Amino acid sequence: MNGPVIHDATTLPVDDNVNPYAFSVDLDGQWFLQKGKMIAYYGRIDFHGIGHGPLDRLIRSSFHSPLHASDWVVAEGQGKMLLADRSFDVNSFDLEDGNLTVRSGNLLAFQPSLSLKQSIIPGFLTLIGTGKFVAASNGPVHFIEPPIRVDPQALVGWADCPSPCHHYDHQYLKGVLGGIRSLTGLGGTSGEEHQFEFVGAGTVLLQSTEQLMDEQNTGVTPQQAGVPNATPANQPMTPRMPGQLGDLQRRFGL
Repeated sequence: MNGPVIHDATTLPVDDNVNPYAFSVDLDGQWFLQKGKMIAYYGRIDFHGIGHGPLDRLIRSSFHSPLHASDWVVAEGQGKMLLADRSFDVNSFDLEDGNLTVRSGNLLAFQPSLSLKQSIIPGFLTLIGTGKFVAASNGPVHFIEPPIRVDPQALVGWADCPSPCHHYDHQYLKGVLGGIRSLTGLGGTSGEEHQFEFVGAGTVLLQSTEQLMDEQNTGVTPQQAGVPNATPANQPMTPRMPGQLGDLQRRFGL
């Protein structure tokens, strides 16, 4: 009977998946990393907050998203770093002089050779340039060519094509459910009523479910047995400092 595969610093993959749910970064320099996504590492690696420490030149050239600055750190050093996100599917993607927009909660890490900017679509970030990034999804990712209309909750991102526009199904909205909603104000908007419409050349990335990955507050240590410095359930976390506006972006996300 085969036992579990046991890795060490020499047998972990180089910038590749350990399994569908974990990715191994072969760090020799710097990577941008979303807080809470590193699960273990080998070697000598330091983590610097965005806007803090001696990395102003790197931040100035590669990170242009003030609303998300409190959610990211820079991993610096040499070693192997394991990334994961609550057993969601994790994959790496390579951009070559490309332009890709991805849902902010799905982006785990990226090389500083890529430049990150805030998308005009709330809740999304845009990566520009050449380099590797790592993203998570709720189920495998499918690559689709426009023109296409997609359920917003299934959308992971899009590459090298114009930003989408909203499309609302008029016949569906004016039916029985639309009448109930107009009278009562009850009910949400499903993918059958509201879609994102993509046109032109490019690629759309879809996950295999309409269930979004719930974002978790990275500032609270869970109250669990054996976890040091855990935050009691009845005690609020330390207030965020002015300028740490990551929660504001999530509040207005899609």
